[in-house]
Amino acid sequence: MAIALGKPDVDGLSGAVDVLREWQYDGAPTQLHPGDLGWFWRFGAEATAAAVRTWSRNGQILAVGLLDGPELLRLTIAPGAQRDEELARQLVEDMTEPRRGVLVGGRAYLEAPPGSLVQDLLSEEGWNADEPWTPLCRDLAEPVEDPGVRIEVIGPERAHVRTAVQRAAFDRSTFTDERWRAMAAGYPYADARCLVAYDDQDNAVAAATVWSAGPGKPGLLEPMGVHREHRGHGHGKAISVAAAAALRELGSSSATVCTPSANAGAVATYTSAGFRPRPETRDRRRDAEAQGPVSGVDLDMK
Repeated sequence: MAIALGKPDVDGLSGAVDVLREWQYDGAPTQLHPGDLGWFWRFGAEATAAAVRTWSRNGQILAVGLLDGPELLRLTIAPGAQRDEELARQLVEDMTEPRRGVLVGGRAYLEAPPGSLVQDLLSEEGWNADEPWTPLCRDLAEPVEDPGVRIEVIGPERAHVRTAVQRAAFDRSTFTDERWRAMAAGYPYADARCLVAYDDQDNAVAAATVWSAGPGKPGLLEPMGVHREHRGHGHGKAISVAAAAALRELGSSSATVCTPSANAGAVATYTSAGFRPRPETRDRRRDAEAQGPVSGVDLDMK
């Protein structure tokens, strides 16, 4: 049976999240995590459903994509299917044919697992390698050290603290209490925690959200930010250590995070918190004149 492109409705999102959980394993190539869908969920379940794509054969999901903004499709592929030629060729057709409604504009970006056949085929189609990203990972087999600052696990009554730090950490952030509640109501948040770090004067100085994929599987740190007025004091390291500890408590085997390689400060912060850099990855970029409207939702990403 041919590969079928799917657009799940709200009720179908749980299926996409569940297969993403199943596909996580230590040592896997950089890939979409259920926490990526969980973080996107702050825009609401309907917006998340509108941004998710699945590719299936005989009813079995083989690939899941998230339109993370108007030009970027973040794609991951089931273990064992990353060199599946039928799947890869269908994915490429869906990426390159505007009528498919996946990436229908001119310039576009695709994040896909390194070494997957779809990467090779897109290169043949003229898609270039984009700027490098650095994945980092911290093994959680051993207990995590104390972060050295007070850490608060945020619930609904303290959501305003978490969102305020986010807005103070990212200039374009539109993370509001309402969006926090939408995220927290989402299916993936059952395996997540929001953390805020405080300095010795009890200022909220840094925040992070962590996402478990289930016991024995890698967890994700996304996002982490330090308040712009409190940078340069080690708070990024402290909240990253606390994030690793929270994921260990949730049963995660490791903590993972990914940041642009050009952001040397972020790489250094995560490394100081015990995360070890892995080989760089690069998205595929299509440079072309616009052919029409771009699919997806133009949303602030932090």
